[in-house]
Amino acid sequence: MMKSEQIYKLIWMSRPLMQAAENAVELGLDGTGLTVRTRAVLEILYAEDEATVPAIAQKLEINRQYVQLMVNETLADNLTVRCENPRHKKSAIITLTDQGRALIKDVIGREMSLVRSMSAGLNTSEVETALKVVTALIEKLKSNIESD
Repeated sequence: MMKSEQIYKLIWMSRPLMQAAENAVELGLDGTGLTVRTRAVLEILYAEDEATVPAIAQKLEINRQYVQLMVNETLADNLTVRCENPRHKKSAIITLTDQGRALIKDVIGREMSLVRSMSAGLNTSEVETALKVVTALIEKLKSNIESD
């Protein structure tokens, strides 16, 4: 198979990979009350400590209005709180509650256990190469979209 055909196949294999990953995440959320989308918000806030809705949208690379719906769910479930933003009156800062922090920490811990078991038998240098290739493809695809 030619390199271009392999790259084409790699790009299209990303869809079933992401679907399988989302299914695994969803199974891991069973009993937590979280959805995949609210989990994504909590994960960003866990890593960043706080963020505005536009900042979360930028990290997730999705529409701000959709992220607002996701954040509203976390607020309603008392997993996050809205704080005043001294730099922008209309764009509140969102932070985790203690409950939200404990929940996402537990979820991430369980996910990392699964990832560690999946990594058994995989060669570190091959994983590094895979990351390098996927990162390069993302950058090239994005630059093609932005240049249009």
